[in-house]
Amino acid sequence: MRHRESTLVLVAGAAGFLGSHLCDRLLAEGYEVIGLDHFGTGRRRNLRHLEREPRFDLVTHDVVQPLPARLRRQRVSRIYNLACPASPPHYQADPEHTLLTSVLGTRHLLLAAEESGARLLQASTSEIYGDPEMHPQQESYWGHVNPTGPRACYDEGKRAAETLCADYARAGRAAVRVARIFNTYGPRMRADDGRVVSNVICQALAGDDITVYGDGSQTRSFCYVDDLIDGLYRLMEHGEARDIGAVNLGNPVELTVSDLVRRVLGLTGSPSAVVTRPLPIDDPRRRRPDITRAGELLGWAPRVPLEQGLRATVMWFSDEAEDGPRAGRRPGRDATAAVVA
Repeated sequence: MRHRESTLVLVAGAAGFLGSHLCDRLLAEGYEVIGLDHFGTGRRRNLRHLEREPRFDLVTHDVVQPLPARLRRQRVSRIYNLACPASPPHYQADPEHTLLTSVLGTRHLLLAAEESGARLLQASTSEIYGDPEMHPQQESYWGHVNPTGPRACYDEGKRAAETLCADYARAGRAAVRVARIFNTYGPRMRADDGRVVSNVICQALAGDDITVYGDGSQTRSFCYVDDLIDGLYRLMEHGEARDIGAVNLGNPVELTVSDLVRRVLGLTGSPSAVVTRPLPIDDPRRRRPDITRAGELLGWAPRVPLEQGLRATVMWFSDEAEDGPRAGRRPGRDATAAVVA
């Protein structure tokens, strides 16, 4: 562990899948961490192991509302904004709140960064590319997004958040970093989050039919959570420039959804059958990041092979199932299999 002088970091969305792993990494690097979450989709048990950690403080707060005065008085040096539900069933459950979380939440955190002189990292998403007409997706691509579709509350909210970050950076009001996160998987995913990896694993472990939307030929690129967190950390710590633009973070190894299902069935030995249903509206047909910028700027590339990451994720969900109700609802035959970053 690399120790530092007392350095305070604010993590919004700290109890989520990525946020909780990020808190672990920051504490391991010697930071003090204030975690914010309003527990819409985040879970307290993701942070239960930090309850006795003196360098970690958890605050219940919704970033749609202005930050509490006591937080604005904190002289934080880093702000990570991971506050937003990231799977279609969750962000479509309250689309207005999803949009406001991205827009108002990002503005409130940018104001805090401006006031404290902190550097801010905005967790954006590959969803800003929509159903892309460029493949693989480069940061220069403006995207192909339906602005009024059922996914727009998330896609357009994240695009607007990037706009705010760019405007603050151009005006010299805050030093910002923008990470465009592609499909990520690993321990602490929610069983009911609607992401393809969690759905397929949980359905396979339960012996339920595995639901594939479309014919299974649509492609995704899956990045293990440890690799993604390393990318976020490197991006935040990179250089002194006030604005280095958006950076794709994801695994460039592309595979079809059908191939993912075959791999999970092989790992679990499940007898589950595969059933197909129509693709959700605006579901991307292909998704693969061009990570050239991440390699050049950060020296970053994913290291965890898919087989290794899937095995660790299967073991985690298997342990969760054995823990009973604490694991949350296990998706069954009707669980949606839309894929998000």
